Amino acid sequence: MGSRLRSALPKVLVPVLGRPMIDWLLELYLPWIQHVVVVAHPQSRTALSEHLAMKAVPATVVVQEAPTGMLDAILLARPVVEASPAAHVWITWCDQVGVHPRTVERLAELSAAHADAPIVMPTCTTASPYIHLQRGTDQRIVRVLHRREGDAMPAVGESDMGLFSLSRRAFVDDLMDFATGAGTGEETGERNFLPFIPFADARGGVVTFPCVDREESVGVNTPEDLAAVERYLQARARS
Repeated sequence: MGSRLRSALPKVLVPVLGRPMIDWLLELYLPWIQHVVVVAHPQSRTALSEHLAMKAVPATVVVQEAPTGMLDAILLARPVVEASPAAHVWITWCDQVGVHPRTVERLAELSAAHADAPIVMPTCTTASPYIHLQRGTDQRIVRVLHRREGDAMPAVGESDMGLFSLSRRAFVDDLMDFATGAGTGEETGERNFLPFIPFADARGGVVTFPCVDREESVGVNTPEDLAAVERYLQARARS
């Protein structure tokens, strides 16, 4: 829900420059995907389903009954994936509406070029990171640090952008293997998805690439975030 944005609307329907977040995401990703799975809060299901029906989008809305974490939310899409012929599954957070189209194009290119990689994902170098992908001497990702979970963070870090392309095997098989032994966060008590990244990197080699610019990585969580993303989208439209 959009409570942190001071909105009574479901978060995914909160307007950004007058358009619901979900519309920005559909415009960005529909050229590359065949079916959309949206994980919704129970109170959001009806409004979201009606909105998607008006858009005539090939979509399935599933409900996460309790906020147990992003890992559990993502796993709700598994039956849809298993019933589809998809070679890759793209995952994004609903508030990442500013992702640059060139970043998405690069994601598609690298997913095709590295078809066996468990994950292909853009990353962003940022000061005072919320998330940091810690790498070993061989440059594999060995740990994901979360500010929200109380981890000590570096002054400058490499963050994900809430956008991931998983191979079918990684989503259907490896993610389930990971979920079987996944614990909960120290502070949130939630089952996080991001620790799957080092798990997958140890198995097959995660492919990362730099995003186009740092501003595209900002998620819309607060009114201040919303204002920043709207300024960024307006500036990008003028360039």
